Amino acid sequence: MKAGAIGQTVLLLLLALPPAIGEAVYFRNKVSWQSRIPASEIVDIDLARSWGAKAIWVDARPNNDYEKSHVPGAVSLNEDHWNEQLPQFLAQWSPEKKVVVYCSTKSCNLAGDVARRLRDEAQLKEVFVLEGGWEEWLKAEK
Repeated sequence: MKAGAIGQTVLLLLLALPPAIGEAVYFRNKVSWQSRIPASEIVDIDLARSWGAKAIWVDARPNNDYEKSHVPGAVSLNEDHWNEQLPQFLAQWSPEKKVVVYCSTKSCNLAGDVARRLRDEAQLKEVFVLEGGWEEWLKAEK
């Protein structure tokens, strides 16, 4: 009985191997652990803070997270309320300011999506995503 179970296990593994290899090859550039954001568009906490008043902080998290706590002076701008919040953001923005967008964690995609829209739709040039997001901000505050 044991030999039969081992044989079935080996057969299942052999049958699963070709699709797994095919998927790995097909999706090799879309792996979730690779950042979708180019390195030139990511900023670390120390550099972003060094910009001081020349930076405008954008919280891309949902409104309830922003309302609980956020970077002091940050503007809420997220995908869910883009049309309502964009004019408020633009009223505070000026061409000499660098935009630092953050969301919850390093693996969060919200900041990248908002940053892309600011570049593409609002035609802003200096838009960066905070590496590590809100979690990194909290660590730096300690």
